Amino acid sequence: MSIAFVFPGQGSQSVGMGKALADAFESARKVFAEVDDALGQNLSGLMFEGPEADLTLTANAQPALMAVSMAVLRVLEAEAGLDLARDAAFVAGHSLGEYSALAAAGSITLADTARLLRLRGDAMQKAVPVGEGAMAAILGLEFGPVAAAATEAARLYHLQAAVCQAANDNGGGQVVISGTKIAVEKAMEIAKAAGAKRALLLPVSAPFHCALMAPAADAMREALDKATIVAPKVPLVANVLASPISDPADIRNRLVEQVTGTVRWRECVAYMAGQGVTTFYELGASKVLSGLVKRIADTAIGIAIGSPADIETYKSHRRE
Repeated sequence: MSIAFVFPGQGSQSVGMGKALADAFESARKVFAEVDDALGQNLSGLMFEGPEADLTLTANAQPALMAVSMAVLRVLEAEAGLDLARDAAFVAGHSLGEYSALAAAGSITLADTARLLRLRGDAMQKAVPVGEGAMAAILGLEFGPVAAAATEAARLYHLQAAVCQAANDNGGGQVVISGTKIAVEKAMEIAKAAGAKRALLLPVSAPFHCALMAPAADAMREALDKATIVAPKVPLVANVLASPISDPADIRNRLVEQVTGTVRWRECVAYMAGQGVTTFYELGASKVLSGLVKRIADTAIGIAIGSPADIETYKSHRRE
């Protein structure tokens, strides 16, 4: 049996996340305190108590979700003897979760990861004026036809310099498109005409993972050039490549590309499964990625770990 640890992205946040871990484990409390110190903000208080509108802000949600993932990891290390270098074949994360994966693998310090994600969230929010961009989930249609619908919509509105592209290939017939609002809405129509079961606008504050995010990519390039990044203890399966990387320079480049590029999650999971991974542990405030595993790789299982009860379940699996 081979294992991968995966880390969720934005949209998984909710008020109260991480609180049960903090109440139960000192190792979790230390993670939240370190992130608070790094940001000069009581982010953990916002996570535990809200308000939800503030937690959902991209600049807060990104470091908050990373903090919960890292708290779970630290608890597993302290309570269940997890040694990532020994126990995992790969790490991977969905969008911002890629930063969590790198922090987990020791490539970037926890404090630096929090600061990078704060900057990333701010830069993404500022890249496009509110209301000009949109994202939509296309369900029941595979990646190729959805990408074609996005390309066609952008072509139809080229005089408005519209952008529309496939942002997330999540697997199981779930693809997210992103871009200029008018083009995204047209792509939804084209996709439904091509056989999509549903097309839903997403409640997001900016159009992530498309060319409109170029200013945010520039900001992240500058920040990552200054950041200390070392080779991870476990190879990272990169979003934009769907293959493993370990070289710090390569990691920097791929994190920049990720801001405007497609999150190739279906291919990432399929690659790891093809390399013999049979169990994907999703660490953090989500069950989304673990739910997608079976829809992508029928030889593998996904297990979400985000609560004290989940920690106990992991420990029992380790003893078996």
